Amino acid sequence: MTEALPWWKRTTVYQIYPRSFADSNGDGIGDIPGIIDRLDYLQWLGVETLWISPFYRSPQLDFGYDISGHFEIAPEYGSLEDVRRLIREVHERKMKIVLDMVLNHTSAEHPWFLDSKSSRTSAHRDYYLWRDGRKPGGRAPPNNWRSMLGGSGWHYDANTGQWYWATFLPFQPDLNWRNPAVKASLLDVVRHWLGEGADGLRLDLFNALYKDQAFTNNPFSMRPVPSESNPDGFFQRALHTQNHPDTLAFAQELRSVVDEFHSPPRFLVGEVFGKTELLRRYCGKGGEGLNLVFLFKSLTTHFSARGFRELIAEMEAAFPEPLMPTYVFSNHDRPRALLRLGGDAKKARLLAAFQLTVRGVPFIYYGDELGLPHPPSVPLGDALDPIAARYRHVPGFIVPFLRRHGILLNRDEARSPMPWSGAEHGGFSAPASTASWLPLHPHAKTVNVAAQKDDCNSVLATYRRLLWLRRQSPALSSGTLRILDTPREARHVLAFQREGGGELARVFLNFSSREQPLASWLPADPRTREAVCLHSSLGDTEPALRSGRALRPWEAIILLSRPQ
Repeated sequence: MTEALPWWKRTTVYQIYPRSFADSNGDGIGDIPGIIDRLDYLQWLGVETLWISPFYRSPQLDFGYDISGHFEIAPEYGSLEDVRRLIREVHERKMKIVLDMVLNHTSAEHPWFLDSKSSRTSAHRDYYLWRDGRKPGGRAPPNNWRSMLGGSGWHYDANTGQWYWATFLPFQPDLNWRNPAVKASLLDVVRHWLGEGADGLRLDLFNALYKDQAFTNNPFSMRPVPSESNPDGFFQRALHTQNHPDTLAFAQELRSVVDEFHSPPRFLVGEVFGKTELLRRYCGKGGEGLNLVFLFKSLTTHFSARGFRELIAEMEAAFPEPLMPTYVFSNHDRPRALLRLGGDAKKARLLAAFQLTVRGVPFIYYGDELGLPHPPSVPLGDALDPIAARYRHVPGFIVPFLRRHGILLNRDEARSPMPWSGAEHGGFSAPASTASWLPLHPHAKTVNVAAQKDDCNSVLATYRRLLWLRRQSPALSSGTLRILDTPREARHVLAFQREGGGELARVFLNFSSREQPLASWLPADPRTREAVCLHSSLGDTEPALRSGRALRPWEAIILLSRPQ
């Protein structure tokens, strides 16, 4: 059964933020030709699927997530022919490509919105959510709905005397998905990019698509700040603005559109927020909804054997076959994974071993394969990120506290240019180029691809070994998972086994700074005695079952056995 899993259940995904990955023309901004130039590196690394953040035409106020032309390419990133060449060259390397799809909103500079706000009778007026205000003269917002960033999400337009709704930032007006013309137009966008060869779509803010049709006030909540598992916050329940039943129903309709493209099969992964049992509903009872959803609970799980054991147990219970969990530890909106690990490279290797051996689809953020630390905090007033501008008056001492809890008020910190070498501009641009759009990471001189590529003990080498091991092992790429019991004396060890394709893989991860016993409590299974150590996160591959073998501090090992 496991051998028949579709490719997207077995793949590994690598997220590229185009603006920060590689600059081919020296203007300081990453671009599509720059990504093409680095495809050989990604193939060497062993990743199988590339997720490319938005490159569509945009005023770049939110750096691509404010789209003003769904079928056009932002000129700073390249041309449509560049994108077609990227898709073609990815496929020539036997890899897949996933494109970002922003369905919830457009840019305020999109032709639809420009026409929509021109008059109350414009052809595109109902493409967006316009309402009369309350109180005399209509100068108060239509209801109490708050945006995801706090404060009212309603914005007044003096020209037409009405308010429009924006779930996120004011220059990203929400589309009216109850208008059949809007739905038809956006499904045409979906079909277009799948027709261009995209193997899948990542859906931005998918859980906010539909809102309450009657615009009912949201109820009060005691929660001051929303979290990954609970969108309620700013003392309000997001009952009528997020995770609406109609959005859940639309997940299945969208899946049916994607399934029109079946050679090869395509997939959808949704950015959604809520409790695990709610997120599962986006996938449908039998997997007929979104293929995958991001499970952001991993971003805040305590870095311990107990924390990750509980995380696996929860995800296995909520996403059993035919469903599949996802595991993500960084992205363009969140702190880099190494922040929570105190900058410890051994812990980075341990985290990689967990992410690439557990049952689920791993999402790797560019640079994490280097153990790239999260950079020091940048003053909010100096940031390019529009969220930072919104919160520029927040006291400075609060920012590090929020970062440690997975909340970035300045997302510039997670988007510094990829360090390819210790050269000027870190190899992101040619030495004579314009300075990069964001400052280079302060550790780029020492933490970069060139410095680690030939070092067998580097974090990069660990990622490469694990990625290729996962590709070659049916147990690790598509096998079942069972958590193994550990005795009290090994309570800091997380142990689980994967089985499939005639293989048994056992994974042991030591979440402590001390050696942990191993051989004395391994299950009495002849397959274990015949196992070979295929990987140690500390670099060696010596036999792991010799007498007295112990897991070293922050070490992960993978034992693999195959029947004769």
